[in-house]
Amino acid sequence: MGRANLTMLSFVIPAHNEEQHLGATLAAINAAAREVGEPFEVIVVDDASTDRTTWIAEEAQARVVQVQNRQISATRNAGARAAKGDVLFFVDADTLVNPAAVGACLRELHNGAVGGGCAFRFDGALPVWARILYPLAVVLSRILKLVGGCFLFCTREAFDATGGFCERYFAGEEILFIAALKRHGRFAVPRPTVVTSGRKLRAHSFWQIIREAGRWSLIGPKAYQRRENLGIWYGERAADAGFPPHQLFDAPSGDSQVQVSIDSATDDPTR
Repeated sequence: MGRANLTMLSFVIPAHNEEQHLGATLAAINAAAREVGEPFEVIVVDDASTDRTTWIAEEAQARVVQVQNRQISATRNAGARAAKGDVLFFVDADTLVNPAAVGACLRELHNGAVGGGCAFRFDGALPVWARILYPLAVVLSRILKLVGGCFLFCTREAFDATGGFCERYFAGEEILFIAALKRHGRFAVPRPTVVTSGRKLRAHSFWQIIREAGRWSLIGPKAYQRRENLGIWYGERAADAGFPPHQLFDAPSGDSQVQVSIDSATDDPTR
């Protein structure tokens, strides 16, 4: 069966006040995992939420791990420690996976990869600058084998060997994790894409995004060793006017339901 003996998949979802998106994320994971047909578990790591995040996770029958980190790397690691699976998927709470993506990731592991991640498409309306830059970013991510942190996967063996996400940093930890996986073995970027929220691009200006990218380029990961001045990740969230209605979670008392459109997400504009 290739490098990994895949007996259990663990989907780890870090979440802080994600009641708007989490229901759809969980519905998409459950649907994709059931179609793939491997045994799986879903773990929501609730990091100091003050909204309905835990309740929504429990209604969807996910296992909830409570932490008080306010740090994405430590929260992901907490979920990995609680996970029972031989394969770990790290999925952001605002990201919709699909059977094509999950299946492609498992095939890469069967073929010897130690981990990887999928390129992503954004939901909702995006600023003009983001629509212009997006195709270039996807091409570069495939060439460089470098993707965002919204959907990553690896074997348990590779996670343990690399030490997981570096908890010295409050942002950019996925870049360091990817680099560590590449030192351990092959890092794959399968063709299918996932869908993630474009809320950061809608809430922050082009110059704010460029400034953060510039800090990483000029200073490196040391720029993200403190939570202060990392408002894009840890600041108060603005209302997302571009949020698609089909992702809303509605759970009336005594009758929970999720309404979500799960896209196969194989349409890649760079093909």
